[in-house]
Amino acid sequence: MDKFFSSWSGGKDSCLALYYAIKEGNKAARLLTMLREDGEKSRSHGLNRKVLREQADSLNIPLETCSTSWDDYETNFIKILSKFKKDGLKYGVFGDIDIQEHREWVENVCSKVDMQALLPLWQQPRQQLLHDFISKGFKALIVSVKEEDLDRKYLGNIITEDLVKEFNRIGIDPAGENGEYHTVVIDGPIFSFPLAIKKGNILSHKGYCFLHTKI
Repeated sequence: MDKFFSSWSGGKDSCLALYYAIKEGNKAARLLTMLREDGEKSRSHGLNRKVLREQADSLNIPLETCSTSWDDYETNFIKILSKFKKDGLKYGVFGDIDIQEHREWVENVCSKVDMQALLPLWQQPRQQLLHDFISKGFKALIVSVKEEDLDRKYLGNIITEDLVKEFNRIGIDPAGENGEYHTVVIDGPIFSFPLAIKKGNILSHKGYCFLHTKI
């Protein structure tokens, strides 16, 4: 059984990638989330640190975090991977689907410490991934939207088959791979308890709307 870390955004893609890696018989030894400089919210989805901790507790996987600017992001990421390597972790699991630039980045940072990047979702059909996620019993709440693509009325909605159909009708990437929306996973087959998320204010920033969530 090989030990790996999961690059953890807290959203549906990183969660499904984690699930697939575990089902292959590997051991999830860490969740890794990069935070903003103040250490309070995640860089990727703007999730509250306490929400990320609650996810980790429910998954029974230790959470590793690092506060960083975008300028120092890669350097700090590699430093943490170097520590993971010394702890016996061989792989990093990432939730990217088909953006080649992202794949090249994760493979590059892992190679710096002689680790291998695994991308279980890579080039899988969007519809099939979403169907698998939903049918397995995962629940993901929309926490951000790109306003030019998606109305803020979708903030707080749970991803369902009907909502996926609606996204297809609207004409956006149903998986939100181009940043149309981001999610936080609140329950699923690898969670030991559901997250009791409280919805707060909606904030706007540079064309995006964010739903503040807390435990």
